[in-house]
Amino acid sequence: MRPPASTAGLGGTVEALCFAFGEDDFVGIIDFPDPVSMAAVGLGVKAGGALRTRATPLLTAEEIDEATRRQVGFRPPGA
Repeated sequence: MRPPASTAGLGGTVEALCFAFGEDDFVGIIDFPDPVSMAAVGLGVKAGGALRTRATPLLTAEEIDEATRRQVGFRPPGA
């Protein structure tokens, strides 16, 4: 499948395109080299007004492993 010009121009590759039932009619998995590239494509698509989109970053198992090794200081409100 040939990726849209905006996707390929920013180094992205289309991994999967699927139709879906429920809140979303269509789901696409697109791999970009960085979050800023994804944001640029998302802004461009939304500016056209024909589509309503939502981006959900996906993490690899290795990235989750790295996240578990990082210390985060958090205290819930009222604690």
